[in-house]
Amino acid sequence: MIVVPVYNKLVAPDADVYFRRDQFRYLAGRAVLEEKVVILVCKEEQRREDMTEDSFYPIGLSGVISEISSEGYVVVHTGGRVNIDTVSVNRDHSISLMLSRRADIEDLSPLEAADRLARMKQAIKDFASGFDWGKATAGYVDRIETMGSIGAMLSIWLKIPNEERYAVLAEDSLARRTELMEEIVYEFLEGAKVTNDAASAQQKEYQDVYRESAIKKQIEYLQKELDDMHPEQISDIRKFEMKIEESGMNETARAEADKVLNRLRQEGKNSPEAGMLYDYLDFITSLNWKKQEAAFIDLDEAQAVLDQDHYGLKKVKKRIIQQIAVMNLKREQSGSILLFVGAPGTGKTSIGRSIARALKREYVRVSLGGVRDEADIRGHRRTYIGAMPGRIMDGIQKSGVSNPVMVLDEVDKLYASYNGDPASALLEVLDPEQNNTFTDHYMNVPYDLSDVLFICTANTVDSIPQPLLDRMEVIQFEGYTPDEKLSIAREHLLPSAMQAMGIAPGQMEISDEVLTTLISDYTREAGVRGLRKRIDSLCRTAAVAVASQPEQVFTITPDQIRGDLDMRPVRHPHTPEKQKPGVVTGLAWTQVGGEILYIETLLTKGSGRIIITGQLGDVMKESAQIAVSLVKSMYPDKANLFAENDLHIHVPEGAVPKDGPSAGVTMTTAIASLVTDTPICPQYAMTGEVSLRGAVTAIGGLPEKLMAAQRAGVTTVFIPRENEEDLADVSEEVRQALQIVPVEEVSELLGRVGILPADTLVQVG
Repeated sequence: MIVVPVYNKLVAPDADVYFRRDQFRYLAGRAVLEEKVVILVCKEEQRREDMTEDSFYPIGLSGVISEISSEGYVVVHTGGRVNIDTVSVNRDHSISLMLSRRADIEDLSPLEAADRLARMKQAIKDFASGFDWGKATAGYVDRIETMGSIGAMLSIWLKIPNEERYAVLAEDSLARRTELMEEIVYEFLEGAKVTNDAASAQQKEYQDVYRESAIKKQIEYLQKELDDMHPEQISDIRKFEMKIEESGMNETARAEADKVLNRLRQEGKNSPEAGMLYDYLDFITSLNWKKQEAAFIDLDEAQAVLDQDHYGLKKVKKRIIQQIAVMNLKREQSGSILLFVGAPGTGKTSIGRSIARALKREYVRVSLGGVRDEADIRGHRRTYIGAMPGRIMDGIQKSGVSNPVMVLDEVDKLYASYNGDPASALLEVLDPEQNNTFTDHYMNVPYDLSDVLFICTANTVDSIPQPLLDRMEVIQFEGYTPDEKLSIAREHLLPSAMQAMGIAPGQMEISDEVLTTLISDYTREAGVRGLRKRIDSLCRTAAVAVASQPEQVFTITPDQIRGDLDMRPVRHPHTPEKQKPGVVTGLAWTQVGGEILYIETLLTKGSGRIIITGQLGDVMKESAQIAVSLVKSMYPDKANLFAENDLHIHVPEGAVPKDGPSAGVTMTTAIASLVTDTPICPQYAMTGEVSLRGAVTAIGGLPEKLMAAQRAGVTTVFIPRENEEDLADVSEEVRQALQIVPVEEVSELLGRVGILPADTLVQVG
């Protein structure tokens, strides 16, 4: 048995395949009539010395040598197809095989096969009739008895890839194999007609289809040849084909990409839609579709990264380390959706970058402040002009990976409008049960977001819809104490500012006294954003001096701060030495931290009206009504006082809106102080809501309020007993500076500040 490897030759069953005698000897050995032959189809052109077991396709042809012509040709008449079960290339370059017969599917009747063969032979003769050699060819064609022989005859002129030639051999169905042969031959004939300006001869409906297909096949073939010759000038179509092949897309995305690529190929570069189709393919192929393997993160290294970038924030760092530990144990990329809530400048956004560094993953920040259009989250549909992907998928594309750390900044500032509700669109993004098949409207195919570590930030949770809030784990960022701000300024803000201004270490000196003055007198915030601006301003002043005299060390003193900053110190409220009856120090929470405020009350001649001023919201107005009713019930002997006078309740500053359920006890104490003519110590401050039963109920924002009390010089703070466990979140520095007194009833609080009758007083401390 002789084994004959062939390349780029169309072979089929029941056909005569021609070889040159010298070529046959070189490939297979000496030719002998009736010698059995096995034809192997090579995947690529190789020398026999370079062939290996993987060089051949798994299906071949059996045959026998039917003729050895005097003109120097060996004719092999092919028989049936065979499966190449095993193939071995020996040291002497001979080839050993294990074969099994491969049966055909007999789904083409002899009559139909003969009819289709006759039509094809006629088409060949019609084509050849326009040439001088047409008569000789017609006689040869008439002697052809099989479709395979036609393919073998035209094989050397066919400009089709080797894969398509092999596809004919690999087809089990006789009907389909015949169709493939017809397509190849008719395309060849039509292509030849185009090449020889004979395209107008005897046009038929099916020939028009084959003509178009033949032209496209020729263009693709030639373009592929050009691309291989000049990789740097590869065409857009070929570039996208390669990108799609290598992208690792899921089946749905691959189908959509192929569909758009076919449209771009058919419509061409001059089509009105070509730009849109190109942009879509460019975006979808630039995404990373491959799932990243979960990496093991060393907890000590992660802790070191977090400590290096941020001072304090122990509670936050502890939660991040827990998250990393869970990811290590489960070998999963993500976990809970974290929501960092706190005042501006407390490090909510910047710690996201540190988390990405600790996890050794890419970092992406998506700002959602002021977003009103749902399409900003889900993307625009491609039917619209100027369509683009949503911010989520745009961030994924820019990161270049499928598992970045993505910070969704300011989710509390999303707004619903006639364009939809962006907060509702985020539900699918942040829901672990849904985001593995997130579908952006622009892409119109699902993308797996389950490996993305989402971190959201907000100043407050009040404006976040409850369904969205339920998908996130809230982590509070408390404000920094003065000592923490001093350490942050010394270790982070000052070195960063000096580097940004081009000031080398040693060219500028700022003492801790100067930094402390900046913190206490020139900032009014829970974070350090304002402090950074003041330090930057001082460094710019120093930069002028250093640029003028580089050899001098520029020192900033406390006396020159005001001139260098060109601003007056920030006025912080401080408790006075004495206070009139009817005025009590309260505590409030704002988005920039805690503040103290004074509840002022006054009785004037009137008819018992209650006047409330200070831009109070509905909640605080209701608290004022409850406070008045409580005081009336606790001091029935003062009924005439309320009936004959108007009670005015005021909360300075009048230009600032105020609301919230935490001023009830302060208002009650202020009114009780007024009607009993008993002044309250101004170093006493209090916070808590009150009920008609006289119970002091819980409030929020306790750490910020206590820091504001410490800053204002308060010595004693009364808080609801229900908030006693929240003291664990308050820094040790603040707890040591204040005497914190939990209370359950308003009467208990009034007794401690010295308003109730003497036999019920409870002295503080």
